[in-house]
Amino acid sequence: MKQEMMVSVQDEKRSALTKLDATVVNQFSFVLYLYFILDFFLRFSVRIPGYAVIRPTLAAVVAISLLLFLQRDKLKGRFQDPIFKAIFVLFGYLVISLPLVEWPGSVVRTNIDPFVKAVAFLFFTALIIDTDKRLKWFIGVFVFCQVFRVLEPLYLHITQGYWGSSTHLGGGEFAARLAGAPADVINPNELGFVIVTAIPFLHYLLWPSGRKSKLLYLAIMPAMLYALILTMSRGAFIALLVVAFLVFKESRHKMKLIFLAVVIVVGALSVMTPIQKDRYLSLVDSDTAGAATAEGRLKGMVGEFKLGLTRPVVGHGLGTTPEAKANKLGRQRASHNLYAELIIELGLIGFAIFLNFLYRITRKLSVVRSQFAALNRRDQSYYSRLNKCLIAVFWMYAVYSLNY
Repeated sequence: MKQEMMVSVQDEKRSALTKLDATVVNQFSFVLYLYFILDFFLRFSVRIPGYAVIRPTLAAVVAISLLLFLQRDKLKGRFQDPIFKAIFVLFGYLVISLPLVEWPGSVVRTNIDPFVKAVAFLFFTALIIDTDKRLKWFIGVFVFCQVFRVLEPLYLHITQGYWGSSTHLGGGEFAARLAGAPADVINPNELGFVIVTAIPFLHYLLWPSGRKSKLLYLAIMPAMLYALILTMSRGAFIALLVVAFLVFKESRHKMKLIFLAVVIVVGALSVMTPIQKDRYLSLVDSDTAGAATAEGRLKGMVGEFKLGLTRPVVGHGLGTTPEAKANKLGRQRASHNLYAELIIELGLIGFAIFLNFLYRITRKLSVVRSQFAALNRRDQSYYSRLNKCLIAVFWMYAVYSLNY
């Protein structure tokens, strides 16, 4: 009997140690993922001398993947989500269609790496962010990174006259545009994209969270909007209008929002230069100097759809849009329309698969929204607001992708 009791105690100790080890691995996965987000968006490899030698992004992806493999028993069943199933269908299609695309070598040599980095965020977030506390930390770190990427070049602009980029006005004239900071890699349109990504999070999560949060919101939001003006990104401006419409649609204080919108427009016009005003007015006025570039962008999109239909079944290959445009249109440029890019690279079959993936996302957001509405509990307010934020971000991306 005594020996059996000792064996039982030893088994309990082993079980406790196993649980402790699993907890440590799980917690380390979360901390490492937060670091990966900071490293990826803030580009430590550029800011810290010698840091890039260790290939930090690749090392973090490999390390997190290994930690998740060690927890594979705990993660069973999570891949049954419809969104995961949709992305797995896309993976299978990419593998099967690879020998049939026009430039499979370019896909393997150049374009798999950025695709894996992008998809890593989907898997790491879904598998690691699994508690209330982790979700709030994850959202906080992500939004902090995006706001920092906006405020850094804005600070450099105000203190040192930094712009980072320019745009051709015609007739040999150029106008300066605010781009990402020297350590960042984003052009003015991409900086505008970062701005309109952060704004819904700030509005839905920061503004309703108390007096201190409101003060922080009032300090950050004008700077974000001013930075957007300096980017002269028309696509980002349209995306902002989408967010504003969704906020207006949800609000119970519509007259206050209309008054606020008028104040913002008047304030924006008062700080814009004539060139900046012309740039934004070109969206609706064909007589402005910027109307020619807006019309050129539209023609370019039509050309991209036509290019995609030259190989309509499986496309030219993942990430090969610049190569396809260089070889068939005579100019090597990125696509200005995500949906055209999908057809160029994945063909109509891949286009349909990706749209199904997007449908699964919006369907999930809609279902979650209905569930929160049914609960009607105050302790669910953060998640309900986050859900509204993600719906706004989704539709903003969907519209922005028409021009980017």
